[in-house]
Amino acid sequence: MKAWLETAKRRARDIRLDVIALWFAARDPRVPWSAKLVAGMVAAYALSPIDLIPDFIPVLGYLDDLIIVPLGVILAIKLIPPPLMDEFRARAAALERRPQSRTGMFFVVALWLALAALLIWAFWPTRAK
Repeated sequence: MKAWLETAKRRARDIRLDVIALWFAARDPRVPWSAKLVAGMVAAYALSPIDLIPDFIPVLGYLDDLIIVPLGVILAIKLIPPPLMDEFRARAAALERRPQSRTGMFFVVALWLALAALLIWAFWPTRAK
């Protein structure tokens, strides 16, 4: 049981390191545009202080942390040439603090506001004339 926990902790650290490396990759001119797009979206979402699905929602709240983010990281890494990814991982390991993505936060807030507006529009009582 203890070995499983250590493995899970190591994988979580590796994913965090890869997300920061993807943040660097999205800004590097040597990375193909398709990889930049995927890397930028994954990094912006993963580094955003706001989740698309809030963690307090049972089961679904942790779905993005456990499934969506790791799958996005895997896809982005496959699109980036391995020598560049190694370079970005080295830069990420040297980074002392975790950056936050304001773009990702803006995207998630905009999505929540759009959903709220749609729900208000759909359920707002109308007056019969």
